[in-house]
Amino acid sequence: MKINFPLYIASDHGGYKLKKRLIRYCKNELNIKIEDMGPLEYDKDDDYPDFVLPLAKKVVENNARGIVICRNGIGVSIAVNKVKGVKCGLGYNIDVAESMMLHDNTNIIALASDHLSEEHAMAILKKWLETEFSGDDRHVRRLKKIEELEK
Repeated sequence: MKINFPLYIASDHGGYKLKKRLIRYCKNELNIKIEDMGPLEYDKDDDYPDFVLPLAKKVVENNARGIVICRNGIGVSIAVNKVKGVKCGLGYNIDVAESMMLHDNTNIIALASDHLSEEHAMAILKKWLETEFSGDDRHVRRLKKIEELEK
């Protein structure tokens, strides 16, 4: 697979194992470069904002995409969506991964390590990475209305 954007990944302790598997998947099976934004080692007491907020800022600064992971995917998505320019959705199945790109032009996907098998998470991620924004007028119009809130 070839992508034309930088790709970052971060988690907390709850998503650490899945994060490591997705890094191997991206590098070894999809042949794409991915930067690990942490944690770099397992720590049961770490806090996801420490890792996913720097990721969100890099995604916006570099016109990139990011992957954030915690046990249910919600905390990390709430955190990154506070960063101006981030559009993060919860990737809970393959169809949603496709539509969140086609319709919503997301730049970060949140994954729930407690509710996805590694195989399902890899399939969701692959679909999200290979899908591009449709650019349809109705979707552009809706996204512009949301962007106005950030001004």
